[in-house]
Amino acid sequence: MAETKNTLVIVESPAKAKTIGKFLGGKFKVVASNGHVRDLPKSQLGVDVEHAFEPKYITLRGRGDVLERIKKEAKEAERVLLATDPDREGEAISWHLAQILKLDVKSKCRIEFHEITSAAVKNAIKKPRTINMDLVDAQQARRVLDRIVGYKISPILWVKIRKGLSAGRVQSVATRIVCDREDEINAFVPEEYWILTATLRANAKKTFDVRFYGTDGKKVDLKTEAQTKAIIKRVGESAFTATEVKQSEKRKHAAPPFTTSSLQQEASRKLSFTTKRTMMVAQQLYEGVEIGKKGSTGLISYIRTDSVRVADEARDAARAYIAETYGDAFVPKTPNVYRGRRNAQDAHEAIRPTDVKNDPKTLKPYLSSDQYKLYKLIYERFLASQMSDAILEQTAVTFDANGVQFKATGSHTLFTGFSAVYTEGKDVDDEDVVQLPPIAEGDAFRKEKIDPQQKFTQPPSRYTEATLVKTLEEKGIGRPSTYSPTISTIVDRGYIMREKKTLVPTELGFAVTGLMKSSFPDIVDVAFTANMEEDLDEVEEGAERWQSVVGAFYDPFMKTVETAEKSAEKIRIPDEVSDVPCDKCGAMMVYKMGRFGRFLACPNFPTCRNTKSIVEKVEGVPCPKCGAAIVKKHGKKKVFYGCERYPDCDFTSWDLPVKTPCPKCGGLMVQKHGQNGTFVQCANPDCREILRRSRKTDA
Repeated sequence: MAETKNTLVIVESPAKAKTIGKFLGGKFKVVASNGHVRDLPKSQLGVDVEHAFEPKYITLRGRGDVLERIKKEAKEAERVLLATDPDREGEAISWHLAQILKLDVKSKCRIEFHEITSAAVKNAIKKPRTINMDLVDAQQARRVLDRIVGYKISPILWVKIRKGLSAGRVQSVATRIVCDREDEINAFVPEEYWILTATLRANAKKTFDVRFYGTDGKKVDLKTEAQTKAIIKRVGESAFTATEVKQSEKRKHAAPPFTTSSLQQEASRKLSFTTKRTMMVAQQLYEGVEIGKKGSTGLISYIRTDSVRVADEARDAARAYIAETYGDAFVPKTPNVYRGRRNAQDAHEAIRPTDVKNDPKTLKPYLSSDQYKLYKLIYERFLASQMSDAILEQTAVTFDANGVQFKATGSHTLFTGFSAVYTEGKDVDDEDVVQLPPIAEGDAFRKEKIDPQQKFTQPPSRYTEATLVKTLEEKGIGRPSTYSPTISTIVDRGYIMREKKTLVPTELGFAVTGLMKSSFPDIVDVAFTANMEEDLDEVEEGAERWQSVVGAFYDPFMKTVETAEKSAEKIRIPDEVSDVPCDKCGAMMVYKMGRFGRFLACPNFPTCRNTKSIVEKVEGVPCPKCGAAIVKKHGKKKVFYGCERYPDCDFTSWDLPVKTPCPKCGGLMVQKHGQNGTFVQCANPDCREILRRSRKTDA
C-alpha cells in the first residue's frame, strides 16, 4: 500500500504515542486519546431499557480539549488510523473515536499490533482493517450489564446497610469467595496428629532424617501421643536397615510463558507486588521506556492475554539465543509448545520480551526498580519456557526398625536445564526432600535421636491476591483485564482489607455478601457469573447479539430487585472498638472506613465529632528536623508524610522518605515518580542529588 504524506495515528497513551512516533517518522502524526473518551454518565443509568438497551454515551470530563485537538489533527490529515489496544476495550475506544471523527466504521481505519516494535507497527500500518463490531458489542454488553447491576442493586445497599456502597457483577462474586473462605476458616475444627522423625548417622560428619511411614508394611497415621510413644518404644535401639532403594530419573518441564493471570500470581509470590502495581508497571514496559540512544522502546508484548502461545519468530530467536549463551544442550530438539486453558480466548500471544537480546542486566541502568524486577521476571520466565527439561535423579528409601517403617526421599540434579534461568514460585511448599548419602539395600544405620512432634490440622489458608486471581481464573470469573480492577475495587470499597499478604473480609464485606446471597443469589453465584462470561465470549465471536444477552438477564433480574426492595432486612454493622480513647470525651474510639481507608472516630457522634487518622510510621526514617518518627497522613487530595510531633514540628513531604541518606550532603532523600518510573532524589533544595535508577534504595 502506498503511504500518504499525512496520516494521523491515534493511540491511548502519551507514552505509547512517543514510542510509536519514533518508528513512523515524518509521514505520520501520532496523538493520544488518554484512554476512553466516552462512557455512560455517572449521574444516571445511561441505558435505555425500553429501546434495546441503547447506551447513552457522553464525553468524559476532561476529554473535551483532547478531542478538540484530535478533531483538528484529523481534519488536516489525509488518513486516520486507530491504533488502540488489541482487545475489547481498545476496540471500543476505536469505535467511539470513529463516531466522534465521523469515520466510516466499515472502512479500513483500524490497525492492530501486539508489541510496540518498529517491525510490528510498520507491518500493522500495511494491513489496516475494519473495526471489529463483535468486539465492540462484547464490550458494550459487559458495560451495560455492569451498569444495570450496579445502579439497580447499589441503592438497595444504601437503604439496607449504609450509604455509598456499591455492588458489581464480578466484584460481588470475588467478595463472596473471600468471605466464604473466612467462614470455612471460622468453622474449621482442628484434629490432632503426630509426626515422628528419626535422625540417622551416615558417617562421622553427616546425619540425615527419615519420616515414620507405618508398621509391618502398612501405612499408619499417628493420631495420639500414646500411639506415638508406643511406636518409639517398639523402635527402641534397633538399627535402621534399608529394605528398599528405588532410583528413578525425573524430568521437570519449564512453566509456560506468562499470561496476565500467571504474571499477577508470580509477581505477588516473588516480588510482593499487588495486582494493581503489577499491571501498572507492565503497562509501562509495554508502552515504552527510554533506553539510552534507542529512545522510547516497548520491551514486552501485549499484557492482557490468557494465551501461552508464542510467535514462531520469537520462539526461534529465543532458541538461537539460548544455544549461544548456554550451549546446545539447553535447546530442546523439538520446540516447547504449551497448551492453554480450555476456555482461553487465545486472541494474543503470551507475555514475552519483544527482543530476547534485551537482557535485564543490560537494561537495568534505564529501568526503575519496579520495572527492572518485573521485566527480569518476564524475561527469565520466557527464556526458560524455551529451554530443555531439568533432569533429576530421585532416590526413595524405605528403612525398617523392628517392624516399623520409615521413609526418606533424596534428589540431586543431573542436568539443570531451564532451572539454570528460572524456577516457578509456589503458593504451598512441596514435601521436604533431604540430602541422602549413598545407600544400598541391606545397609544399616544407627539412630541418633527420634523426635515426636504434635501437630494439628490447619484450616484452609486465606486468599492472597495471587491465589484469588488463580481462583477467579479457574472458575471463569472475569477475564485477564478484570482481575486487577476487581481486587482494587473490593479493597477500596472496604469489603476486603489486606493483612500482610492475605485478603481478609471486613464486617462490611460480610454484611454486603450476606444481603447479596439472600436477595440476589444469581449475582453472587459462581456458576451463573461464569456462564455470563461465556455468553460475552459468544458475542465477541459473533455467535450471539449483545442485546439478546442483556435482555435474557434483565427481566428476571428486575423481578429480583423488586422483591429485594420490599423484603430485604436492614443490616446493622457493629463498629470495631479500638484501644484508643477519644481525647475529647474519653470514649473508646471505633474504626470507620472512609475515602482514604480506615480511620478512628468517636462512637458518641454526633455529640462528639472527634476523628483521628490511623498512624502508619515510615520505618527507619527519622524526621530531619527533630528526629521523631515520620508518619503517613491523608490530605484532602493525596497522601503526604509528616512528623508525628505536629504541630510542634512542621516537617512535611509529598514524597515518601527513604532510608538511604544523600551521598552528597547526607540529607533526607525521597522517592519520586517520573515518566520512566521511580527514582530517588535529595529533599534538600540546595542539593537535589539524584541517584541512578539502577542503584538499590531501601524505602
